[in-house]
Amino acid sequence: MKFGYAIVLALVALVAVVGFASADRLPSQVPENQVFTIDTLIDATGAVSEASSMQWVLDDQKIKHYVISRDDNTQFPFILSDDEILALEAAGVDVTVDQLGAIQSIDVPASMVDKVVPNSLFIPGVIVTYQDLIDAILDTGDDEYSSETTYDTGYIHDSKLNPTETIMLATWTDELRSNGGKTSLNKNIDFDSKNKVDGMNNLEVEKVLTYASTEGAHLTGAESWTLDVAGNYKKTEDTIRCVFASSASKYFPAFCNVVKAKSELVNVNSAQISTKGALRGVAATGDVPAALSYQIAVTPDSNSGSGFADGTIKTMFGGSIMEARDNHQNPSATNSWKDSASVTGGIKNFQKTFAYQSGFTY
Repeated sequence: MKFGYAIVLALVALVAVVGFASADRLPSQVPENQVFTIDTLIDATGAVSEASSMQWVLDDQKIKHYVISRDDNTQFPFILSDDEILALEAAGVDVTVDQLGAIQSIDVPASMVDKVVPNSLFIPGVIVTYQDLIDAILDTGDDEYSSETTYDTGYIHDSKLNPTETIMLATWTDELRSNGGKTSLNKNIDFDSKNKVDGMNNLEVEKVLTYASTEGAHLTGAESWTLDVAGNYKKTEDTIRCVFASSASKYFPAFCNVVKAKSELVNVNSAQISTKGALRGVAATGDVPAALSYQIAVTPDSNSGSGFADGTIKTMFGGSIMEARDNHQNPSATNSWKDSASVTGGIKNFQKTFAYQSGFTY
């Protein structure tokens, strides 16, 4: 499909610096994935109704935990005071104790090991960080406590995102209605939920529509794309595929980015309309950018003889970008933008092309 003389709106949210730049970090696929295609071919005279939609949400995190467990025969357990137990629980550390306050198990997220323990309730000068606390518990005696590493992979929720967590929300809707006239439609939908590399997409939709009014009939329709990706900070280690990549920061920063593309057909009497959209929202590593693209071209129906398409065509592209730095959770950059267009009457040529990517550079 050619889009000559296109009015181009392109936002590439990549910051060209040495090392990493603040931008989207996509979630990775779930173990079980889906692939589907839907092809539609309509050639009809009369009323036509055709609609498609997809809503897709994917959550991903990899929170590393250090879980310390007490042996059943422990003779020299690590004992906590009531204040220390309350302080640990308030800080987000899961701890279980017996009636004497002896630790039976303790679960410390890896993101906390370098942080200072609350209120210096533990041994002054000896236990300063959570790593010091873990070491002290394990050093109580031979095989008194054992340690294992576990991972929390995340789930969909409405509360604040955890460190390492990323969530992607994608929505696509497409609808056509006519109360008569001659309609020719060829529409192809391809979806694949697996991880994608740069240049590949999870959802691709392409359609070619020709409409000619009869007896005062008209065509209406709308297509909308939304890609919403947000994530909390995450360490850069083990998230890059290229072995030669080096980072200027040890963190992927927090971000919250939303982009939209939309077209509307209002009381169209005669036209040939071509659209193509694509979306990428899932990747295995942090070096694959999020992407959304959309194209629309409106030209005269070659059988009409008038040399013009007739109706109203509207488009809207927009985005809201928020980016942080390092492991901070306050925005360091914001960017909101919007592009809209509307044409009514005899249309010789109307074309819009939109392309968006947001990711990390090296």
